[in-house]
Amino acid sequence: MTSDSWKARKVVIVGAGAVGSTFAYALAQSGISDDISLVDQNHELAQGQALDLAHGVPFFPSVTIHAGGVEDYADAQVIVIAAGAKQQLGESRLDLLQRNAAITESIVDDIVRKKSECVIVLVSNPVDVLTYIALKRTEWDRGRVLGSGTVLDSARLRYFLSQRCDIDVHNVHAYILGEHGDSEFAAWSMSNIAGMPIDEYCPIYAKCDDWKAERNALVEKVRNSAYHIIDYKGATYFAIGLALVHIVEAILRNQRTVLTVSTLLTGEYGVDDVCLSVPAVVSRSGVERIVEGKLSKVERKSLAQSALVLKDTLAKLR
Repeated sequence: MTSDSWKARKVVIVGAGAVGSTFAYALAQSGISDDISLVDQNHELAQGQALDLAHGVPFFPSVTIHAGGVEDYADAQVIVIAAGAKQQLGESRLDLLQRNAAITESIVDDIVRKKSECVIVLVSNPVDVLTYIALKRTEWDRGRVLGSGTVLDSARLRYFLSQRCDIDVHNVHAYILGEHGDSEFAAWSMSNIAGMPIDEYCPIYAKCDDWKAERNALVEKVRNSAYHIIDYKGATYFAIGLALVHIVEAILRNQRTVLTVSTLLTGEYGVDDVCLSVPAVVSRSGVERIVEGKLSKVERKSLAQSALVLKDTLAKLR
């Protein structure tokens, strides 16, 4: 292969704050990207983060790390949007959402203007709403714009289950679906350990006297995890940085990995015209397809409720 035909696996990270820079650090160590560009409205912040990371290049797999601009969108394979405004004193959540929606639209407009053939990954919150806004703004095929969704929430559930059941987390398979937020729920009907449905495994091998109560407590623990971390240290960024590496790796390496990313549903699971998290196959093209597994009646109701919450938020923005 000649140098003329070689193309770098380029990832552009928009937003060089705690989440964006932590993701860049984890991505550089992973070796899955050849070119990492940090873009931020505060260009000096992007320069500082890029320079600090670049000094670690002797310890990383081969990679180019630099501060960039909108010109980097043109040849990027993946663009991760981690930019967003912080809530100001006296500002309502809706006001903050409107500001973040405007920021997202501005970034997306620049991406489209540069005729980028990338896959866009949203991580800024509220991620489901912003993913929907970004997708509609691009007018691209739905698979090319996705959100980090409940990939991290699902990882948290797997971790808590592994701790409770005393089993390696890699042998625990479980999903959090719906909104990345308070209406999310655990799809217990899709969860298993060693091929055994979780509802059969835990009462026997984890010696759960009241498994139903423990299930509910675990979901609450997942929902409240971010709040606790924010109370302790002000923000969450390590685990979401690693979750983003997992998502981007699936795209760059065309892995066809099943992940609970936020994606537009068009009738799947009885839900239409909203972005939320369900199991989806992620590959070079983004979301290649949605895996429509069997949910219980209660879980389908929970998913429908999550969709209503998100649609209500979107309606308030219009």
